[in-house]
Formats: sequence, structure tokens, C-alpha cells
Amino acid sequence: MTDQELAHLSTEMDVILNAVARVQEVATTDIPPTSHPLPLRNVTRPDVVVPSLTPEQALSGAPAKEDGRFRVPQILGEEA
Repeated sequence: MTDQELAHLSTEMDVILNAVARVQEVATTDIPPTSHPLPLRNVTRPDVVVPSLTPEQALSGAPAKEDGRFRVPQILGEEA
């Protein structure tokens, strides 16, 4: 590392260490560690089966299709 990079990182490390020290000042043994400041709750909706497109309808607007699937340009140079 260059001297300039080391100087920049040393000031950043000082900020990080000071922040950790401040957190350690307020951390007490009577407060359990948590991963989230607020309790989590499940906000997903129940699954409901509804009619959807047939494969033919889904592919009807595709510019290219093959074997009942969307055909897209090859991007990795692999053999088909």
C-alpha cells in the first residue's frame, strides 16, 4: 500500500474503533443481543390458487420460441 492509502485507512480505522468503543459503553449485560431493533413479523399473504396463462398464451408474444420455451440469444458461448 502507498503511504497515502495507509494514511487514509488509518483515519477510517480510527473512526471505526471509536464507534465500536461507543457501542461498548452502552452495551450492558441486562439487555439481550438482537439482530433487529424491532420484532419481526410475517407480512406475507396466504397462497391462493388462481387461473394463470397456458404455455401457449405465455409464449404468444415471444419473438422466438422453441420446444415450448422462450428462445433467447446464446450469451456464454456454450454449445447448445
